[in-house]
Amino acid sequence: MNELESLQHPLPSAEEPPPCCDAVPGGGQAGTTFDGNLFLIGFMGAGKSTVAGAFHALCGMEVLEMDEEIERRAGLSISDIFSTLGEESFRQMETELITTLEPGRRFVVSCGGGTPMREVNVRAMRRRGAIVWLTATAETVLVRVADSNSRPLLEGHKDRDYIQAMMNQRRPKYQAAADIAVATDGKDAAEICGDILAALAERSGANSQEG
Repeated sequence: MNELESLQHPLPSAEEPPPCCDAVPGGGQAGTTFDGNLFLIGFMGAGKSTVAGAFHALCGMEVLEMDEEIERRAGLSISDIFSTLGEESFRQMETELITTLEPGRRFVVSCGGGTPMREVNVRAMRRRGAIVWLTATAETVLVRVADSNSRPLLEGHKDRDYIQAMMNQRRPKYQAAADIAVATDGKDAAEICGDILAALAERSGANSQEG
């Protein structure tokens, strides 16, 4: 039995293909349907979970929430994993989860904010799909995480300067990992999906010309 069978919805059959993403409301004509796995990376509050849900609704892609699946497997909340087992144990759980995902399964994966900080994770994601960096300003992130108590690294530090400093620290890793980058500020989820698909189509076309 595939290790992911316990967490995924049934995949669409060949007779009943998933809805096409060629036209995404709010995002215009994307011009492509992405058939592989998408890994959404970015800082906490960048919109990864929301965008993953939109890809499921609009394109029929299955959603994998990394934090939720790690909590399920560990039987602990993310906060409890950090406090009892430590951050390094949590990071290892992230790596183990990524390696269970097979290439070409059409999952959209909402990654934890620190997932791309480990090179082993980046290599594993690249072998299994495309990496999309969702960006947002520190001001946007602060508004989005203000009422959340599930982000251990921000507890007691929910202010713009702290968030900006952490974003600056992580930006080089995000940039190095990403196949494409898409800004999320002031956009709804459908528009962001359209932007992602358009950028993937442009990248695919550029790669084809180079080849």
